[in-house]
Amino acid sequence: MVLNRTLSYIILAAITLLPWNATAVNSYNLGNLLPKPKLNQLTGLAENLLVKSLLEITQGKNQQALNTIDELINKIPNFKLAYLVRGDLLMAQAQHLQAFGNANINKSDEVKDLQAEARVRIERYLSNENLDKLPNLLLAPSEQQTHIIVVDTDKSRLYLYKNNGDSLSYIADYYVTVGKNGVNKQAEGDKRTPIGVYFAKPKLTQPLADMYGDGAYPLNYPNEWDSRFNRSGSGIWLHGTPSNTYSRPPNASDGCVVLTNQDIKALSPVLQSGKTPVVIANNLTWKDADSADNDEQALKAAMRAWLNDWKAQDTPKYLSHYSQDFSSDGIDLPKWSAHKFKVQAAKPKVDISLSNISMFAYPTTDNRSDNASAKKVVVVDFTQDFKSPSLANKMQKRQYWIQEGNAWKIIYEGAA
Repeated sequence: MVLNRTLSYIILAAITLLPWNATAVNSYNLGNLLPKPKLNQLTGLAENLLVKSLLEITQGKNQQALNTIDELINKIPNFKLAYLVRGDLLMAQAQHLQAFGNANINKSDEVKDLQAEARVRIERYLSNENLDKLPNLLLAPSEQQTHIIVVDTDKSRLYLYKNNGDSLSYIADYYVTVGKNGVNKQAEGDKRTPIGVYFAKPKLTQPLADMYGDGAYPLNYPNEWDSRFNRSGSGIWLHGTPSNTYSRPPNASDGCVVLTNQDIKALSPVLQSGKTPVVIANNLTWKDADSADNDEQALKAAMRAWLNDWKAQDTPKYLSHYSQDFSSDGIDLPKWSAHKFKVQAAKPKVDISLSNISMFAYPTTDNRSDNASAKKVVVVDFTQDFKSPSLANKMQKRQYWIQEGNAWKIIYEGAA
């Protein structure tokens, strides 16, 4: 059975969900879409077979499409979206399809959720995204951080990159679910996913409810930057899905980032280190992998100047590297300055070295509550080895550097 000459099944789906028209969708060369490079194991399989069935429908090959969907269901028996497509195909044996999810004319919330999942999966499949490109963010891991995770909440996608020492390389990407009410988490119970730079802790070992699937890895929300803006809440995790569910709709969690159980298992070796950075952003943009990052070079220069002035025990110059808005655990810049003048008054000889330095740009948000959150911010972690005549100390340190005019300043400093 051939549908409307102008609109294919996939186009009808897109029109109900996206600001696309037939001309825009037909600009994709549908005939050349298959075969598509694998994204990663079952996630790639799910999207490959899903789109393959839809393309077969556009060609009037409904029986082949039904066979493809049955293959998908056989391989992933708890994939609810596949059953929705299968229901439409069975309905097509008796009548013309009018829209995606046509077999469910009343358009229940569950069907709408499945439509939303279809949209983001199809968008990812149809995208001409160049995976040689990187997120347009400063991402400079330390040697100890073997991988980086970047989540694009707008696209319901998690990207995994490997740290090659002097570069990052794409490994895989995964479909994810985020908060029911979207992003920019502010308060306990708002069912939003936070935007920011976080670090995944090792897998929780205590027994968990089935809703968390085959694993849960807590993120350090609220972090120091969240606390600055009085953001509350807890329990933001990367976790799996219930045993009877392959994947959840794009916006369905209480704020966590949710993957299929197969995908959370695939990420387990990376996450279990307890050191993996997880950058959660919205509306990612991309840059060439070999493009220079001017912010990184400028920030490294600022850190060298800060360290040299500290080693020289030149307190006024040392303090000039701190923002007027600096705070650390309730200590503002005047209190911090008074303490440093007192400690460094005798100008003791000190030896300070930094190692395992990482830098991650803090993604911007749309609901900026003060001037600080509207500026560029970078989270910097390092191992600090401090030696003086009276003290020898080695610790993990975290700073937040903010760009003020053309200068980088420290706006937070504390233990990592």
